[in-house]
Amino acid sequence: MVVCDKSTIGSEGMRCVPDLTIEILSPSNTAIERAEKLCLYQDAGVREYWVVDPKNNTVTVCNFQTGEILAKIYKATDTVPVGIFPDFGIALDQVFAELR
Repeated sequence: MVVCDKSTIGSEGMRCVPDLTIEILSPSNTAIERAEKLCLYQDAGVREYWVVDPKNNTVTVCNFQTGEILAKIYKATDTVPVGIFPDFGIALDQVFAELR
């Protein structure tokens, strides 16, 4: 999870909704769980939610900033733009190399 406003983090932890949440799927994750989390994160006010699928070497990016779910799937050869940080991207070839 990424929180951009340091003033919302206290000694007890986060007191806010994260700006970016990244989840790495495991074989036990179900489609129902993923759909529930997607709705929970959107309703909570998370700006961006990433689902990393190491089995298929993809990352699904869900951007909630417009009030609707805008999802895009990136492959291992892509660079994912980080919506909450303009002009910043993450090269997935390096990410998936670490997960192997």
